[in-house]
Amino acid sequence: MEGESTVKENAAAAVVVQGGELESLFTEKTWLDVFAENEFQKSYFKQLSAFLSNEFKTQKVFPPKEHIFRCFNTLPIDKVKVVIIGQDPYHNYNQAMGLCFSVNKGIQTPGSLLNMYKELKSDLNCRIPTHGDLSKWQSQGILMLNTSLTVRAHNANSHSKKGWEQFTDKAIEELAKARKNIVFLLWGKNAQDKEKLIKRSGREHLVLKSAHPSGLSAHRGFFGNKHFSQTNAYLKKNMIEPIDWQIESATYR
Repeated sequence: MEGESTVKENAAAAVVVQGGELESLFTEKTWLDVFAENEFQKSYFKQLSAFLSNEFKTQKVFPPKEHIFRCFNTLPIDKVKVVIIGQDPYHNYNQAMGLCFSVNKGIQTPGSLLNMYKELKSDLNCRIPTHGDLSKWQSQGILMLNTSLTVRAHNANSHSKKGWEQFTDKAIEELAKARKNIVFLLWGKNAQDKEKLIKRSGREHLVLKSAHPSGLSAHRGFFGNKHFSQTNAYLKKNMIEPIDWQIESATYR
């Protein structure tokens, strides 16, 4: 039965995160070098690990445990060209996949992502795909980072202020210090609050800010921001391969 399956899945996930072993899911060496590995020994991270252990035992948590650190594990720090900052993972079944704004193929495209596609069409004449899998962007060097990396099912922001923000703030700050000429796309207040971490680095980066692409705010400055073309212009100016923003699809809207 589905209920029994969920219990078994949660129990298996709990084994991974219990006892301070959340860090075992983080495997990308170049990021580990930046964190100097001691981040996982800090008290806040141990508390976060204990919290998640209990959550996996008692609740349905997204994304699947193997995708919690996907945005890091599949993109070495020296390959990052662009950073898109989201808030927390989608909280309905089969949506969250470890990349902010992205959903698995076969899942309805969320409103915020659809608005991103609309801006891409207006800005760069990209066709609007019928799926929301943004893995192609990630593979070209776009770090799609939520400020919280997990969420309880059907409960937005349920894992905020549990330690994730401290961890992802550290990632943003260390990335900005380690590299230069990265484009940071900060949409909405939550993302824009991270600008201070970037500025603190003292390195040259491009920070683009606008309203969030959600249905509530896209018409207040997201539409027409031309951030996608500005990103490519900056990358080209700095002799960096631009992003092919077109998401391929069998059919288009």
